Amino acid sequence: MLTENDVVRVFDTILSIPAMNEMVRMDLKISRKNVLLLHHVMRLGLNQNEAGSSVLLQSIPKENTAELQQLAEECLQRAGLTELNEKLSGLGADKKQ
Repeated sequence: MLTENDVVRVFDTILSIPAMNEMVRMDLKISRKNVLLLHHVMRLGLNQNEAGSSVLLQSIPKENTAELQQLAEECLQRAGLTELNEKLSGLGADKKQ
């Protein structure tokens, strides 16, 4: 069984492979519904990273986390869902209070 430290080292090794920093072009067709859901899942995962729930997410460098946050926002913008997402987030925030 791998220890938590071993898992972090393996993940860090995989992320250090030279080709992992190369840009990849992806042609993706996805429904607006799935863009909104993907954005929510990405934000939830990145927020859990800060809370420390996953060993693998804890080992992600801050610059990669920022890139993922930017990607999530870009997906919303391209789908024209930024304003809708803000209003939905506002509803969720009102419910928590």
